[in-house]
Amino acid sequence: MAEKRKISLVLADVDGTLVNEQKVLTRRAQAAVHHLREMGIRFAITSGRSPRGMAMLLDDLRLDTPIAGFNGGLFVTPQLAIIEQKTLPDDIAARAIELIRAGGLDVWVYRGNDWLITNANAPHVAREAWTVQFKPTIVADVGEELAQIAKIVGVGDDYDKVQRCEADAQAAFGQRATANRSQPYYLDITHKDANKGAVVEFLLRHLEVPAEQIATIGDQPNDVLMFKRSGFSIAMGNASDQVKAHASATTASYNDEGFAKAMEHFILGSLG
Repeated sequence: MAEKRKISLVLADVDGTLVNEQKVLTRRAQAAVHHLREMGIRFAITSGRSPRGMAMLLDDLRLDTPIAGFNGGLFVTPQLAIIEQKTLPDDIAARAIELIRAGGLDVWVYRGNDWLITNANAPHVAREAWTVQFKPTIVADVGEELAQIAKIVGVGDDYDKVQRCEADAQAAFGQRATANRSQPYYLDITHKDANKGAVVEFLLRHLEVPAEQIATIGDQPNDVLMFKRSGFSIAMGNASDQVKAHASATTASYNDEGFAKAMEHFILGSLG
């Protein structure tokens, strides 16, 4: 029997957590979310994706909570109406693009509902378009698209380069911007107050839920900030040991129903 705890809200990362490696929301995961609601526990999602890129999940999850896209850079209703957004200052956006290019990575830019790229054949473009179910806009130079940017992404399959670029960005921007890997091949650069920890803060204010009654679940380094601000945290089995070290508990991999098992054991199981 899981330890009894009072949980009023579960906040979940999406990729690597809620959905499996094929980006599929399994029936067991969907059933777990519905069971949470039946037990009076609210459910919310946050992701580096744009809200538009999570739209395919909303009906299956029956969400009634704000959706945190761009790692907290944009909050919308389940109907995708904007509640609050945080965009990068133009000078930081320009520097981020320079830094990513200098690090040998491709650059993606997100502005509102638009996903801007320069090379349709670059790594992960086709897979991302399939995942989010909309296509990017091709522009001559994303460096000329600096106004109202919600997120800039450095993309590459050399994970060491992505990690080095993350460290370079954190050193360059300090507290002026948030720079964290959302996947081993994605470096996300967002507004300084756009991070998963700030998502917890937004939800506890907006939904009037105490931090100690919030459970969080994720798999990447950018999920650690939400772990630190919640009363109970769960790392996926596919997370690194570094991420697991910051969590209250660890569940199975995203390819072994880790999300559903976590809800069943740690959250729903604690109600018995």
